[in-house]
Amino acid sequence: MSGSFTLADLEAIVAARAASGDPKSYTAKLAAKGLPKTAKKLGEEAVETVIAALAEDDAALAGEAADLLYHLLVVLRLRGVPLDAVMAELQRRTAETGLEEKARRPTPDAGT
Repeated sequence: MSGSFTLADLEAIVAARAASGDPKSYTAKLAAKGLPKTAKKLGEEAVETVIAALAEDDAALAGEAADLLYHLLVVLRLRGVPLDAVMAELQRRTAETGLEEKARRPTPDAGT
């Protein structure tokens, strides 16, 4: 594989198919079900990815990771959050070590 396919490419495909209303499109059908059903499906894919990471071969993990990324992009689309916003957040977070970034996050108030 040439490595030229990106998450931005997938985001564009998801956007086009979600808006298409095409009855043969899984993406259109998923988007039509709305955010709650699509977010639930994202959660299912996350669990399947964890199971593949722990108990299956590399090909299975790659397949489940692809499903997870795809469903994440559909959820982001339904919420109107562009991939660029996620990438900007990742860039911001990687400007310092993970432990430094985590230490700056607000902590839940234990007394509440």
